[in-house]
Amino acid sequence: MKKIFVTGSEGFIGSHLVERLVKNNYKVTALVKYNYKNDIGWLRHLDPKILKRLKIVSGDITDYDFLQKHTKNMDYIINLAALIGIPYSYKAVKSYIDTNIIGTYNILKVTQNNKVKKTIHTSTSEVYGGNHKKPIKEYYQNYAQSPYAASKIGADQLCISFYCSFNCPVVIIRPFNTFGPRQSNRAIIPTIINQLISSNKLNLGNVNTSRDLNYIDDTIEAYIKILKSTKNTNGEIFNVGSGFNFSIKKIAEMLIKISGKKVKINKQKIRLRPKKSEVNFLLADNKKIKKIIRWKPKYNSYKKIHLALIETYKWFKNNRDKYNFEKDFVE
Repeated sequence: MKKIFVTGSEGFIGSHLVERLVKNNYKVTALVKYNYKNDIGWLRHLDPKILKRLKIVSGDITDYDFLQKHTKNMDYIINLAALIGIPYSYKAVKSYIDTNIIGTYNILKVTQNNKVKKTIHTSTSEVYGGNHKKPIKEYYQNYAQSPYAASKIGADQLCISFYCSFNCPVVIIRPFNTFGPRQSNRAIIPTIINQLISSNKLNLGNVNTSRDLNYIDDTIEAYIKILKSTKNTNGEIFNVGSGFNFSIKKIAEMLIKISGKKVKINKQKIRLRPKKSEVNFLLADNKKIKKIIRWKPKYNSYKKIHLALIETYKWFKNNRDKYNFEKDFVE
């Protein structure tokens, strides 16, 4: 049984990935960020049969000694731990550097020292910025329009440098806008859904930006395909996106229709990014991962993504007890 160490396992993508890995008979050690409540995040809602097969450890990727100890004898590492909220990155730049860059450095060092066979590092489509021809290919120049994007570019470049300099077996996966059950309240789709469920108001920022939407099941499948691939993918970067693009306005209108409510969209200044920091348009070119890894999204049409939005809306509506909607989103 292959041993795998997953950071950020308590989060949105991490919890889905851990669940899938256990079902695929990997021996999973799930790292959750230490907190005084000993809260294991979304892992606590997994099937008890899955939880029973997990080894859960609390710690922090900024702690090198901790990582060195817990990644001994691991076959694989998947790094999902990161600070992700773009608005918060304007206020806490140093925290993003510490977690996203120094944390990634620690992951790369233990990959080397413990002779891990493959490490998958999680990037973000935000590293591209908004000044590119579309669709966006992996080799396009990065352009940091937020401290968050800058920290992720720094982490990605560390991965590339460790591969080039030390032949470190690291692969970079670059998900575009993944959505689905368990997603963070800070993301745009839960923001919209939670307001529609909790009130008759819908307060948003810039609704003219567009994003490539990728359903969670497809994103998880990309991790599994990269993990299982027998091809030498070390040093490679893979975009993971559906190749279908929606404006925030269009997403909101679709979800309003799904909710059955009559709601107007209100633009709030407080929700706007600084003008030069806004990434206006993201659309993935996913030809590389299709060709090399043989991954392709199942939710690969506007109709199928609409169905995924319906499922996501239903999940949030049926799991209100797991979120504090009103406090976080409704003003």
